Amino acid sequence: MSEVPSGSWDSPHHENGAHRERGPGENARNGAVGPDPALVHTWYTTGMELLGRGSAAAAAQVLQRAANAEPASRSVREALARAQFDTGQYAAAADNFRVIVEASPTDDYAHFGLGLSLARAGEHEAAAEYLALAVAMRPDREHYTDALRQVRATLKFRRQTP
Repeated sequence: MSEVPSGSWDSPHHENGAHRERGPGENARNGAVGPDPALVHTWYTTGMELLGRGSAAAAAQVLQRAANAEPASRSVREALARAQFDTGQYAAAADNFRVIVEASPTDDYAHFGLGLSLARAGEHEAAAEYLALAVAMRPDREHYTDALRQVRATLKFRRQTP
């Protein structure tokens, strides 16, 4: 579902076209001190493997490290949001999906994930909006339309019940 994190994980930093040696702990892309991009990629792949094996809590811990190191990585943030959702951390998952939606408003899966997370957190009105957008973008995705139908049914029931 997620692809390899956007951007190059191992591209060398060039200054004036020449390769510059990095100091210990220095990030290859921007010269900032932080985890080695190869280590961050290892955290991501480990997190994805754990998530694939059903170990969402362990995946969330590892993916949180990767997200802290690479906060702009859509793939890392999506994987973290999925792990958080699977561990019942719906508000945190919604926050991460929301970041993706804000950065990529046409990302149907991010709208779907945000809608599901909000629904599980009890925010059905907001959930319906994001799920409706996901369905509008990808009407062929049955699980999108099913989720929207369920949220709308919940809203209808709550309006009818005093």
